[in-house]
Amino acid sequence: MSDEFNMSMRKFLKQVGVTSQQAIEDAVRKAGASEGKKYKVKAVVTIEEIGLEHEVNGEIEG
Repeated sequence: MSDEFNMSMRKFLKQVGVTSQQAIEDAVRKAGASEGKKYKVKAVVTIEEIGLEHEVNGEIEG
């Protein structure tokens, strides 16, 4: 893969990580979540033009 592709992908993934963390923190704060609670989480990355749908499942502890 080209350097341009790699830089573009890293920039996108950084944006996903930062904005997702902010959204999760805001939602947990608004929900008045308690410590020790576990939340199931799913992230989906889709690139329609090439038929990609990648799903990652996990858990976040409050």
